Amino acid sequence: MAIDTTNPDSDSLDTPRLSTRDKLVLFVLCAAQFMVALDFSVLNVALPVLGADLGMSPSALQWAVTAFALPSGGFLLLFGRIGDLYGRRKLFLIGLALFGAASLLATFAWDPASFLAGRALQGLGAAAIVPTGMSLLTTTFPEGPARDRALGISGTLLSLGFTVGMVAGGTLTDTFGWRSTMGLLSLFALIVLPLAPGLLPESRTPDRPRLDVPGAITVTSGLLSLIYALSTAADHGFARTDVLTTLVAGILLLAAFVTIESRTETPLVSLPMLRRRTVAWGNIGGLVTFSMMSTVVFVLTLYLQEVLHLSAFETGLVFGVQGVLSAVAGTYAPRVIGRFGPRRTLVGSLVGQGTLIAALLGLGTGSWSVWLAMAAVSLASMCHLGAIISYGITVTSGVPDEEQGLATGLVTSTQQVGITVGIPLLGVLATTSDDLLSGVHTVLALDTVIVLAAAVLVATGLRVRSGAVEAKPVGAR
Repeated sequence: MAIDTTNPDSDSLDTPRLSTRDKLVLFVLCAAQFMVALDFSVLNVALPVLGADLGMSPSALQWAVTAFALPSGGFLLLFGRIGDLYGRRKLFLIGLALFGAASLLATFAWDPASFLAGRALQGLGAAAIVPTGMSLLTTTFPEGPARDRALGISGTLLSLGFTVGMVAGGTLTDTFGWRSTMGLLSLFALIVLPLAPGLLPESRTPDRPRLDVPGAITVTSGLLSLIYALSTAADHGFARTDVLTTLVAGILLLAAFVTIESRTETPLVSLPMLRRRTVAWGNIGGLVTFSMMSTVVFVLTLYLQEVLHLSAFETGLVFGVQGVLSAVAGTYAPRVIGRFGPRRTLVGSLVGQGTLIAALLGLGTGSWSVWLAMAAVSLASMCHLGAIISYGITVTSGVPDEEQGLATGLVTSTQQVGITVGIPLLGVLATTSDDLLSGVHTVLALDTVIVLAAAVLVATGLRVRSGAVEAKPVGAR
């Protein structure tokens, strides 16, 4: 790692220099993560046009999102562990190839079945790319400032990819048609895939314990059931029989998974790892920041278009400012973490996010509300990005390389569940309200309370005290 340590009075340890090869490795890994983040949002604006073109009913359009979310969230932990055991680089390349081929299938889909098949295969490819990509990052860059910087760039692109997808989706659909949104994803895969084999090092655990098959079956089935229930509830509510059935099944299967992991010699997830304060409370902070911020973006999209009557393009511009400021935050977040430590940064970021969401309670029907929405959500997103980066560092710090796939699998599972859970749990209060503005205010108030309460709980769980000096990561000054 090309980090300049010749001048002890410089800030080089806080802002480490990366070699050309390090930068190329980081580019490949972050481009793949950006591509997956883009896929979460780029299709949303195009759904009505897509449905009319392929002959999909409005109720069936939900599956354009769910078909991707199910495998991408359900197989994360399993694929993270398979990467640990049999080679992270190998599985990363397989995921990239599958994602690219699936994106081409979705681009040239001729009927609903072929399109949904492409989306499901995209999700399966994403489930291989995300945990192996992050574990390759954490094992390539040593713990300390270098890893903090790499995670900062990765977190920035993750947040930026979701925002860029919202803006790019409308622009591409209006200009070239909905198929161009899927074509963009295949283009990303075609750019990254040829570069990856020569740059990425192979890494796996030194010994190969047997794969925990019963644990793999229960956790994957449980996550699939839970994600299906929450995704369906976002559009149809919790009263449907299939939602209630899969929700209960998911909870029971995950409970069975915990029982299995406590008794097997080679668990898929190490329960002692889950008992670490940094892993448990770090992931709780991550779950809250993802779920509550995705809910804010969802209800603000409704508010801007339905209450203030902005066009889809104008709404995209509002969130475009959010994306720019998130990128700025990603540049400075590693320095903040280097000074205050990841735990204090996580707690402070949650407090900032909750406070700025509270400012959105002042939204009304006047045109000035656009500026309030733009300023508050953009600043809240900067805090949100600080929370993303610091929780990733908190969870993965101190974890041995042979268990990084497990740790990063938990991180990415938290991201996926967080993005999925917030909208059905809170967003439905806005969509079912007789007065949309009143419903938006209710959601924002609950969002604020949850984020601030989580900040207190995470501070207590991680033993973060006001004014206390946190031990810095290995390699930091």
